[in-house]
Amino acid sequence: MSTATFIGYQIQGPWGAVAATAGIFLPSFFFVWLLNPLVPRIRRPKAAGAFLDAVNVGAVGIMAGVALELGSEILLGWRAWLILALSLAAVFGPWKLSSVWVIAGGLVMGYLLYGV
Repeated sequence: MSTATFIGYQIQGPWGAVAATAGIFLPSFFFVWLLNPLVPRIRRPKAAGAFLDAVNVGAVGIMAGVALELGSEILLGWRAWLILALSLAAVFGPWKLSSVWVIAGGLVMGYLLYGV
């Protein structure tokens, strides 16, 4: 997904990055918005509900696998582990912060710990 933003930027500058990012993400948001009212009706039959539950479990499994794969490549030093621990505490601890704040905190921690 970020590749589209990068290519858009390379071809048309900042506005190309905005257009490419919108072109990648907006259709997904549109389809979720469009299909959301239909999901309760689709879930009514037991088999369809079980199928949708299985799709959800499969999606979570894929995301967990990708997180483990990326983590093994990224978590190489104590700084990265510290940022991970603080992020997990922020999300699952008593604060239950939004992912927006966790990303912003990770950005600040990365800048402070690694320096740019």
